[in-house]
Amino acid sequence: MNEPNRSAPVGVIIAVDPDRFAEVVEALRQAGLTVTGEQPILGTLSGTVAEDRIPALEAVDGVDSVDRDRTVQLPPPDSPIQ
Repeated sequence: MNEPNRSAPVGVIIAVDPDRFAEVVEALRQAGLTVTGEQPILGTLSGTVAEDRIPALEAVDGVDSVDRDRTVQLPPPDSPIQ
């Protein structure tokens, strides 16, 4: 039995209606998001999701935007990798 191909997980940063934060976060979890960070006062959260599920996140009522996480990890200043 073949399982459907799932796309690789990607990091996302999502802006939501801060007045409905808990409700929207729960709907995002049901749409496939794994939450890794929350800032309720700012109305933002971060997480991972299969890339093919991003449209489902964007369709959640109360979501303002879904962007790929562009966080870059820099080596420490004393690292041989510069």
